[in-house]
Amino acid sequence: MMYVWFLLSLRNVEDLLHERGIDICRETVRYWWNRFGPQFAHEIRKKRLHPPQNHSNWRWHLDEVFVRINGETHCLWRAVDHEGEVLEVYVS
Repeated sequence: MMYVWFLLSLRNVEDLLHERGIDICRETVRYWWNRFGPQFAHEIRKKRLHPPQNHSNWRWHLDEVFVRINGETHCLWRAVDHEGEVLEVYVS
């Protein structure tokens, strides 16, 4: 949950856990999040006290980053809503 709640990088989570005596790789943290993250998100959505009545306050943001895949530069776009849920991912 440190990765999600505090917006830490995988490497930062690895370092924090190492300071607490837990020696894991950041890839393990990524694996755990990919496996259990959707369950956490589902539980959070179920426990909302006041679901929105209208969507007038709904916002989304678009992130753009250039990544290298197999030595080629590609553009990665990611649409995220105001609650941090990924709406769409596109690589060109």
